[in-house]
Amino acid sequence: MTLTLPTTCWECSTCCGALARVDEGRVTRIDPNPAHPASRGAFCVKGIRGLSEITYGATRLRHPLRRVGERGSNQWEEISWDAALDAMADGFAAARAKHGPLALAGAVGGAFFSRGPIVALAMRAMGSPNFLINQDLCGGCRGVSDMVTGLAIQGGEDVEHANTVLMVGANPHAANPVQWGRIKAAKARGAKIVVLDPLRSEAAKIADLWLRPHPGTDAAIGLAMMHVLVAENRHDSEFIARWTRGFEQLAERVSGWTPERASGVSGVPAELILAAAQAYAAGPSAFVSGHGIDAVTNGVQTFRAFHCLVAISGNLDRLGGNRRAKRPKGFRTYFDVIHDPAFQLPAEVAQQTLGAAQFPLWAGPKGWQAACHNPTVIEAVLTGKPYPVRAMYVSGVNIAVTYPDSQRTIAALRSLDFLAVAAHSMNPTAALADIVLPKTATLEEEDVSVNAQGPCVTWTAAVADRVGEARPDVEIAAGLVERMAARGAADPKLMPWRTQREFNAHLLKDTSLSIDELARSGFAEFDHALGNFEAQVFKTPSGKVELWSQRMADAGLDPLPDWVPTGASREDDPAYPYTLQTGLREKTYHHSRFREQAWARKVSPDPLLRMHPDTARELGVADGDWVSVETPRGQGACRVKASVTDSTAPGIVVTGMGWWLPEAPGPEFGALDININAALSYAGPYDPASGSADTRGVPCRISRA
Repeated sequence: MTLTLPTTCWECSTCCGALARVDEGRVTRIDPNPAHPASRGAFCVKGIRGLSEITYGATRLRHPLRRVGERGSNQWEEISWDAALDAMADGFAAARAKHGPLALAGAVGGAFFSRGPIVALAMRAMGSPNFLINQDLCGGCRGVSDMVTGLAIQGGEDVEHANTVLMVGANPHAANPVQWGRIKAAKARGAKIVVLDPLRSEAAKIADLWLRPHPGTDAAIGLAMMHVLVAENRHDSEFIARWTRGFEQLAERVSGWTPERASGVSGVPAELILAAAQAYAAGPSAFVSGHGIDAVTNGVQTFRAFHCLVAISGNLDRLGGNRRAKRPKGFRTYFDVIHDPAFQLPAEVAQQTLGAAQFPLWAGPKGWQAACHNPTVIEAVLTGKPYPVRAMYVSGVNIAVTYPDSQRTIAALRSLDFLAVAAHSMNPTAALADIVLPKTATLEEEDVSVNAQGPCVTWTAAVADRVGEARPDVEIAAGLVERMAARGAADPKLMPWRTQREFNAHLLKDTSLSIDELARSGFAEFDHALGNFEAQVFKTPSGKVELWSQRMADAGLDPLPDWVPTGASREDDPAYPYTLQTGLREKTYHHSRFREQAWARKVSPDPLLRMHPDTARELGVADGDWVSVETPRGQGACRVKASVTDSTAPGIVVTGMGWWLPEAPGPEFGALDININAALSYAGPYDPASGSADTRGVPCRISRA
């Protein structure tokens, strides 16, 4: 029997509507769903090829495994789920008994996916507030800025109706097919495209105004744009008076940030900055941001500059501006679950979250996702300070590859008393585990969430029969918590669901939506109003958009946006004469995912380092040569293949992240060879609000490999 079932592709955060053709429980084809109100038929190769390959590929983990040799020796035996969960409970209970519940930690990608709250609450059920997320490296600076400013605009860019699209550090051509299609359509109907990016990206190529700042200086341009709006009286005085706090202080701060001053910092001509500000002021204007201004030590303040620009320009929650996050009445998001008082540890325990003392806006009960500061956890694993972490559960994230200073992360994982990893295939993180668990893939799972681009509620259906003995996170967590509770070491009330259906029903229980309704079409649109600020309150101490942030002030930080140099840019060592930009996106990969898939490796077989022809001549390097990259604070080097192109400026080299090779020797599988994180430091300095380390704009040296 052949069925075509609506679902959502969750292989990246775009979450495009999909149609799955299913034959006898097996998915045989994936197509875009043109009826989906968020993606409207947009799709990419990761959905068309990656969804099926990750489910049915030869490297798929099908059964629980237990290590039988030395850690990292790749010697395993298949075991039952009961044996695997008993071993997990034994390992966690032993660490808890010896060191206390704070010695337990979980690691996930973050609360954008359902495994985020599931793992976080499983840790809480066992008495630990400690869970690690990847967002200090991917979207975290944006999230903290959005939180302290109170905008709630992530994903709400209304490009379709904008007269100006301001793109800052974004590369949707590779990262977001939905957004890229709408930007091109906006350009075709006459909208002005303004792009800030050191790289001549596909967006820069179609831009009406391309501003090419020095890495790490975007905030200066944002401040100067606000200067122009205030000086030319092109700000929204009515909105500012009624719905913002701190405009007078902000106006004083930006009064000194003339386009000329910003030009001196950024290298962008003052007349271009002025033109960009005036184009944005003409409105309606949508601000589109990306990871190019994230994961650096001045990232939160950079986002604050542009978030305040959105607010004072009148482009907040208007047609063609930045729509605030909308949801049906009563709908619970994954963030709501994490912050729900019903699922909290006592305050005195939550305040001991690793990193909360130094980064309270990131880690602990007042933090964006209430997660840990990852480098602080790694330090705790290796040194026992401020207290030991001895057992860890990692789900759906390959931290041996994705965290900077891969050497130190791998050393920490090796040193744990117990490590369990849930994954789709063996990878450098799973290879170091005591227990490896087969996770369900997207086609085997069901999830429900709000897609801000619709806006709509979008449904991910379990369209395929599970391969082997794969289980979803909620079932794994429920089994672990149940066993820990039997040992007197867990409180099941803090992670009460046993199935994905139970968890999704919890998210929907106070809405008028039903799972059956969602399953019929794959989505549900809902009524939403723009500019309803009385009804949709600003979640800040003042109840207003905080241009002057009380939360920043309470944390001892500058409450106003400003430009400060990144920590990396302050390093002046002639031995490292080039500037390294990381995070370059490719359509074939999503961070460290799909590296084991033949189609992806055929399209993009090697990690590339883009460099200008002048830089290549200085180095005596030709296109296609392998080179070695080192940074001043890194523990090692990374091999990459030179790609000579004038898309980057002389002296600036650009590469991606997430590389590992399943065919290389384990347990590292190339993570210490061709992974740029092997050349980067995770030891600080850090953004004082998000705890992010510099992963862009880092001095480097390059030699032939």
